[in-house]
Amino acid sequence: MNQLILIHLLHIFIFGSLFLYVGIQNQKIPTWLYSVLFYLGFIILFYHGYKTYALLKAGKNPWINLFHIFIIAPLLIYIGANGIKTPMYVYQFVLMLAFTVIGYHGYYLLLRGT
Repeated sequence: MNQLILIHLLHIFIFGSLFLYVGIQNQKIPTWLYSVLFYLGFIILFYHGYKTYALLKAGKNPWINLFHIFIIAPLLIYIGANGIKTPMYVYQFVLMLAFTVIGYHGYYLLLRGT
């Protein structure tokens, strides 16, 4: 399977679903999930930080990686650190990101199939 197709599927079914769940359930998510979100935020931060460095070194545009560094990672870390005290508007933002993730990756997955 093509690596790009796998990335699209992973984002649609795993991350998009996770964001949907967190956005819909908001403060009713299990407490252990806050730790998962916290550490996932740091994993995303360091992984995409490395990818950004590699792309810049190769003279390529790292805009997707920068989006993950400055939007996704801090959001997940913030939710994980604040736990149940996370404001409702943050969950609404996660819900918007869920639709964005599913729509963006679904669109490009369909483009690759045609």
